[in-house]
Amino acid sequence: MAKSASVFGPVQGIAPGHEFANRLELWSAGVHRQTQAGISARQGEGAESIVLSGGYEDDEDLGAVIIYTGRGGRSAESQQQVADQTLTGANRELACNVLSGLPVRVTRKVTEAGRSFYRYAGLYRIASYWAETGKSGHRVWRFRLEELTEWETPPEATGSATTAPDLFTAQEPGPAYGPAPRRLATTLRLVRDTAVTRQVKLLHDYHCQVCGVRLASPAGPYAEAAHIRPLGAPHHGPDTLANVLCLCPNHHVLFDLGSFGVADDGTLLGLAGQLRQHRQHLVAAEFLAYHRVHFYEPQAGELP
Repeated sequence: MAKSASVFGPVQGIAPGHEFANRLELWSAGVHRQTQAGISARQGEGAESIVLSGGYEDDEDLGAVIIYTGRGGRSAESQQQVADQTLTGANRELACNVLSGLPVRVTRKVTEAGRSFYRYAGLYRIASYWAETGKSGHRVWRFRLEELTEWETPPEATGSATTAPDLFTAQEPGPAYGPAPRRLATTLRLVRDTAVTRQVKLLHDYHCQVCGVRLASPAGPYAEAAHIRPLGAPHHGPDTLANVLCLCPNHHVLFDLGSFGVADDGTLLGLAGQLRQHRQHLVAAEFLAYHRVHFYEPQAGELP
């Protein structure tokens, strides 16, 4: 089979459930462009596909959700984690997918009846990334992958294989006008305590605690409540005032992505300045420390 011109997104003619005898067949089909590495990525563009082969002890495959361990730090001889991972190379490209929204193709190695083969699982989005101490005691980077279904189309009445539209390569221009296609989608979201988010915004009068900007709109001022230790699995941070910052949208995004952190005394790390504080809003040092360990990543030339 000839390789598809598509790099990100679905591969023409390959539907979830398609099986491959080995990594060479995966490569030949254009599903995974590496015959050994578990991450296929293009520098500066992001990761296009991964293969789950059970090589990393910290991987958690829950089906529709995968907690994937990044690359690096393993001994070639023992296959054990012997060093910390860094947010560089293929790991950085996986993180790029969070910013770009590009999906990754996921393939699982399957062992059944004494034989091993590879089964294509479909497209996943990379929802978030963070660092933590793995089972080996070394620092590893984790990536939360969530299954996507919007590119899947039902089989044709003729019984032909399921295919998906190629949304990531150039297309011939279509009609200038027309309604956008619509489809029903349902999403489960973690409901946050609006009393806490409202309180932190009122205490700071909607001023960002990093830059001091207060955004005004015809409907009133706008700010965002950023949870320092994120809510929900796998972080399980509390929805309390001590775990929330009042930030502008820009600094909220940068904080969630680990572009800057906050020291226990309020000194900004990765940015110049000091966190603006309020006597009735005491931020807990334990949550700031959690963010520094799991999210904040000093840039080259920057002191941690």
